[in-house]
Amino acid sequence: MAKFDANSTFKRLQNRYRLVVMNDDTYEEVVTFKLSRLSVYVVLSTIFVLLTGLTVALIVFTPLKLYIPGYGDVNNTRELRELKIRTDSLEQSVRYKDLYLQNLQTVLQGNTPVKKDTTTLTIPKPEKIDD
Repeated sequence: MAKFDANSTFKRLQNRYRLVVMNDDTYEEVVTFKLSRLSVYVVLSTIFVLLTGLTVALIVFTPLKLYIPGYGDVNNTRELRELKIRTDSLEQSVRYKDLYLQNLQTVLQGNTPVKKDTTTLTIPKPEKIDD
């Protein structure tokens, strides 16, 4: 198994390379870059961090954050919860009033079915206490 040598890895990162962009027709050098693996890594990492930071800033400091599910203004969430509770209580109130009006209408029309109690009650006789 090969041993890991930190010095050789760091030196390999610092080796210099030349990147040449040439015109294919005339073989003329258009641009020349002197790069190392370390500089390419640093540049790509910096670009990644900047793009991530810009994306986060765009979401946090603009109204785009309202489109994220579960994220919203605290006041809007509280108002929405209060409106939901109020709506539920109003629906229940309307149901009770409809039931009351329906029962009142059946009583006024005389359509109430008379239910007779067919169960017999057995009333116990009071016990006499003898002294």
